[in-house]
Amino acid sequence: MKKRIVIALGGNALGNSPEEQLRLVQSTAKTIVDLADDYDIVVTHGNGPQVGMINMAMEVAHDEVNSPDVPFAECGAMSQGYIGYHLQQSIQEELYKRHMRKNCATVLTQVIVDKNDPAFSNPTKPIGSFYTKEEAEQLSKERGYIFKEDAGRGYRRVVASPAPKKIVETKTIKLLLQNKNIVIAGGGGGIPVISYYRRLKGVDAVIDKDKTSAKIAIDIKADIFLILTAVEKVCINYNTENEQALDSLTPSLARKYISTGEFKPGSMLPKIEACLQFVEHNRRGAVAIITSLDKAKQALEGKTGTVIGR
Repeated sequence: MKKRIVIALGGNALGNSPEEQLRLVQSTAKTIVDLADDYDIVVTHGNGPQVGMINMAMEVAHDEVNSPDVPFAECGAMSQGYIGYHLQQSIQEELYKRHMRKNCATVLTQVIVDKNDPAFSNPTKPIGSFYTKEEAEQLSKERGYIFKEDAGRGYRRVVASPAPKKIVETKTIKLLLQNKNIVIAGGGGGIPVISYYRRLKGVDAVIDKDKTSAKIAIDIKADIFLILTAVEKVCINYNTENEQALDSLTPSLARKYISTGEFKPGSMLPKIEACLQFVEHNRRGAVAIITSLDKAKQALEGKTGTVIGR
């Protein structure tokens, strides 16, 4: 029986425009298909630039030609389809080239969040365009958006970033895996929804993609959670003369480094926290690995990367 792996793609695996993204995912697809003989694969990905682009386009259309307002959850769903389309197409083409009898499918993934999550009372995740103070105040009055000043560059809309509680499509993902499909799921952290008496409703929020990826990995009982990012190994004293690359981390040592501020929020910290979530809520022997896209296979062979496990 093959091992199950969840591969979480970083932003460097995608692009900032449709042309760049399609070019990059063709290379990414080769890395994924390289592993398809040995693993049952679920691929997750971010959507930061893409959902921002879609949201901006919808806002411009509303302002310029009076088209209907499109809620942010719908923008997230559009980004899942757009990125999933490119990934799915590129992976399937690579499978055909190698005469591999597998298929690839994208699952539009909804993620239930708690409507009482404290994140909803303190939105912090910036999305969309930059505005002047006056423009932000006007939009806030018109649409009820919350804006915050962003590092001297202007004002941006902020939304909540609640924790993922349940992956709605887990059974579908498992079924596709059992039938030898490479599955793309959890794009952009999933479409955030809240549950009302067995009905789901989208909310304006962005779920951390690494936390959703870890949740999927736990739910499908993955053996390996592989985060592919811009660096080959996790480092302490990063970008200093005392920088040290780490071959491995125990949960206790990782938490020690977190407490001393070794990992930056919005960069390596959420990746380490997601790895801890996976390792500590899974059976002994399951491991998380952080490495770069081009070193994925070598990391799985134990030749590089940072391994986090018990």
